Amino acid sequence: MGAKRALIVDDSKSARLFLARALEKYDIDVDNAESAEAAIEYLSHNHPDVIFMDHLMPGMDGLQAVRAIKNDPRTATIPVMMYTSQEGELFLGQARALGAVGVLPKQIRPTDVSKVLSQLHLVSERRTVEQPSFTPVDAPAEAAAEESPAPVPSRPLTDSALREHFAELRRALVAAVDTQTDRISADMRALLAEMRALLKSLPPPEAVPPPPRPASSAWAWLVACAALTIALVSSALAWRTVRLLEGLTIELTQLRSQSASLAPAFAPAGAGAGAPAAATAGGAVSSSGPAPRAGVPSDGRPMLVSVPFGADPLGGARLEAIGKLLYRLARQKVAGLVDIRSFAGRFCLLGSAVDGYSLAPEETPFSKCDLVGNPPDEALTSAQRTPLALANLIDDIRISTRGALQVQVAAGEPASVLAPYPQVTSELTAGEWNRTGSVNNRIEIRVH
Repeated sequence: MGAKRALIVDDSKSARLFLARALEKYDIDVDNAESAEAAIEYLSHNHPDVIFMDHLMPGMDGLQAVRAIKNDPRTATIPVMMYTSQEGELFLGQARALGAVGVLPKQIRPTDVSKVLSQLHLVSERRTVEQPSFTPVDAPAEAAAEESPAPVPSRPLTDSALREHFAELRRALVAAVDTQTDRISADMRALLAEMRALLKSLPPPEAVPPPPRPASSAWAWLVACAALTIALVSSALAWRTVRLLEGLTIELTQLRSQSASLAPAFAPAGAGAGAPAAATAGGAVSSSGPAPRAGVPSDGRPMLVSVPFGADPLGGARLEAIGKLLYRLARQKVAGLVDIRSFAGRFCLLGSAVDGYSLAPEETPFSKCDLVGNPPDEALTSAQRTPLALANLIDDIRISTRGALQVQVAAGEPASVLAPYPQVTSELTAGEWNRTGSVNNRIEIRVH
């Protein structure tokens, strides 16, 4: 059986290259197409084993291409996997309704590729066949030299590759320890419950005759086992408590940083330092001045919604918050313009453009960052900033309000920040920088 073949359809050259390198590790040949039209032309002469289809492309988009492929009897049996930054049950349902087998995120991990290929039966279990290490006595030395395979030179590891391997090992180790801790804790709790039930079932001490000497040894052994069990459970719970406290400390630090940066930015003119601020729906912060009408943010006082690094600014929970606001404005018959702007924070990242970037660990010195920026946001085109679900929502609002309520989506100015980034010094860490980047990575919603 020859090698499997995959077709990648994406207008982004870097995205095609990144996925192609991941697939080539599984001995899968890769062909590329820059547009859906080029993919349709390719499929008229070729029959790959799987197609990875981007969503938003110039001309025919990914969903239209999937419909065309599944309507053609010659290509209907080829599995199509959407390869896009879109997320949410709505998009997944649309893709599957048209015939796609699933959605693969562009922030891809090696485990995602392996899982998808296994589901599509494109990879089989690999087994290493050991060659015999002996050589017959009567065999000439030249024949032995020809039969022994030449050593394959090892591939040099770069610093970024080593860091990625160490980060992956660290995540796997932490996940394994958490799993074992939970399993041991559950087993210990079950054992203690059984011991308590056993002790309750025993007759009162007065009714039990004095036990012989071997029975006392059994009781001593039972007490020792119970003490050991309690010690193990206490150790596991103490270790897990320390991890939870560390996580809560980090979250508290981030919340304090966000609170300190947001309070001055939205304090009303002439208000003192102690003027209270109240959080509005979606994470907006407003002063103690007159409340906007019916929960609608007033001019100059935007709703603020935080965006996690790598997430679609206008997808997921952000899309739900925008939908709730727009439908509330439509019910209240508000007329005007809703201005939605996304602002990208800058983060300290490790990795490369080929293998992808990830947030640097908090203790990493800032000088060791491979990149300071926001690649997921920079890779978005103007068309991709308005996902299909949001475009449908905007169209629904326009129709239901007969054009009285308009919505526009745009990218904010990069220089507009809520919190100034820390000064770069030799003591600056990635954690300090990325906390500020998280505050500035947001969307702002104004109603005019």
